[in-house]
Amino acid sequence: MTPTSHRTNPRPQTTNAHPLRFGYGTNGLADLRLDDALALLADLGYDGVGLTLDHMHLDPLAPDVAARTRKVARRLDTLGLGVTVETGARYVLDPRRKHGPSLLDPDPADRARRVDLLIRAVRIAADLGAHAVHCFSGVLPAHLADPATPTTPATPANPAAPADPANPASTAEDTVWKRLAEALTPVLDAATHAGIPLAVEPEPGHLLATLADFHHLRRILGDPPALGLTLDIGHCQCLEPLPPADCVRAAAPWLRHVQIEDMRRGHHEHLPFGDGEIDFPPVLEALAATGYQGLTVVELPRHSHAGPHFAAQSLPFLHRAARAIPAGAEGSTP
Repeated sequence: MTPTSHRTNPRPQTTNAHPLRFGYGTNGLADLRLDDALALLADLGYDGVGLTLDHMHLDPLAPDVAARTRKVARRLDTLGLGVTVETGARYVLDPRRKHGPSLLDPDPADRARRVDLLIRAVRIAADLGAHAVHCFSGVLPAHLADPATPTTPATPANPAAPADPANPASTAEDTVWKRLAEALTPVLDAATHAGIPLAVEPEPGHLLATLADFHHLRRILGDPPALGLTLDIGHCQCLEPLPPADCVRAAAPWLRHVQIEDMRRGHHEHLPFGDGEIDFPPVLEALAATGYQGLTVVELPRHSHAGPHFAAQSLPFLHRAARAIPAGAEGSTP
């Protein structure tokens, strides 16, 4: 029998105008049935869930996905959980290629499969009442990923990162950026129609890896209103030039989804809270000050073997960090 949501660890009451809302990602609960995972999170006191569409958790390719989605929507409503739809399942499209095919795939038919998945995700998100759909660019195709042929990255000082005809690698990378923008265009159209923001995540090792890369894509696309940002706090610690709290402030106008975990500088490894280097109270203070009202979702995809344990540990840690915010800081403007 599935437990009901009696919230044994409820979120502390707050009088702030925009309290932080915490969730946990189902990619860190992959060994649980989805209904059991949702009940667990509600019982622990989470405000919502980052729902990764995968073969074991609301398979987006299942023939009865519409009926399954309606059932999940009813369950979320019963449990009082908000939801973000995430699309980072490793092998949902290809059993041999992690995260393949991507939006950067040289084969147009393969790119179309990823586009179709993202459009399906938008429709599912609309039916669930989700506040955003998450996605990422994918890694550079192998023939462009040779570190011996460096390219000019997009930076605030060099926002367009124009192709250099004398540099074949630069020209090729410019082509891949155009490929990404073209692939995302129908997804953004679907997101606009559904009223659901598409929140692109800078991912270490991907073409779009940093906040500067996000702004490069935004400019290529003409700054469409449906395009937003997924900010992963651990990724900020890993490779951004600014500290995580400053990244939050810089990202505020485009922030549509937040993922959170601990991490160390220069190492893309999602860690439980306390195992990395991040000072979380300043991060949560900066996040609260933006007025962000979406979910802040714990992202521990490599800890599913002990998912319930880490879910139970993570929320009290975040509540303690939130209580450490100085009085009057949360809910203010940046």
